[in-house]
Amino acid sequence: MAMTMNGEINLAAAQDVVWAKLNDPEVLKVCIPGCETLEKISDNEFQAVATNKVGPVKARFKGKVRFSDIDAPNGYKISGEGDGGIAGFAKGGATVRLTPNDGGGTVLSYDVEAQIGGKLAQLGQRLINGAAKKMADQFFEKFGQAVAGA
Repeated sequence: MAMTMNGEINLAAAQDVVWAKLNDPEVLKVCIPGCETLEKISDNEFQAVATNKVGPVKARFKGKVRFSDIDAPNGYKISGEGDGGIAGFAKGGATVRLTPNDGGGTVLSYDVEAQIGGKLAQLGQRLINGAAKKMADQFFEKFGQAVAGA
């Protein structure tokens, strides 16, 4: 099942601060819903474990995330894949862009494309999209707090 999502959030911090936080594994670990571990394994690659529940299916995903097309401090492309065992798999990518706003803060915009399979895909598009939006909202709420506290 394919899924797309996009959006933007205004952050009350300068672009270089937001960029630094987007590349800090400790900040990301706290912000990613259900994240248990996030380890940097190279300059542009992380290994992660996260547990999340989508409808009746709870899964522990293990996977890797890679950064490419890095244009510091303006943005990058994230791609990754995760295996949730019997619950299924997820893979996809996101383009993240940072632009300064008139108030001295930063606008973070994102475009996500993902594929899911297994039991998760059987839940239906509406449930999956709702869960994905909820997780994105949780991430950006926590990330906004982390950036504001910088």
